[in-house]
Amino acid sequence: MGGRHEAREWAVQFLFQRDFNRDDMVKALEIFWREIKTDEKSRQFAEELIRGVDEHMTELDQQIQTYAEHWDVRRMGAVDRNVMRVAFYEMLYRPDIPPVVSINEAVDIAKEYSSLESGKFVNGILDHACRKLKRAARTSADSENQAKKKESPSGNVD
Repeated sequence: MGGRHEAREWAVQFLFQRDFNRDDMVKALEIFWREIKTDEKSRQFAEELIRGVDEHMTELDQQIQTYAEHWDVRRMGAVDRNVMRVAFYEMLYRPDIPPVVSINEAVDIAKEYSSLESGKFVNGILDHACRKLKRAARTSADSENQAKKKESPSGNVD
């Protein structure tokens, strides 16, 4: 496993702790990193994920709720919830990371820190979301192309 995998693990661990302790983010990160030995690149990526999830927490939880049919986000295991928050953040806000990578990483981390069943649970929700989000993106792109065709005198789109 590479530096990014380790960074995702650190992000999930920090966010797990953050579920129970909402101290000042800067101070909490400072305390968190005191005991961890990692390279600067991994630490930087972990902090990008942590800050991104923290900034978009409400939306990410809504996304999880949308795709976790018959499950309440607040009643999910804290590890599973935070693994999915990181994966949803990547799928929605990090176009440089292929969704399949986010899903595979999330499943691996859920299995490692929670259970094999958690891996299946996380995979089911993220896979469902990925298919729907791709469809929504395609529909949106198709709508934009149709609008451009109507605006263009020749009906062609660049």
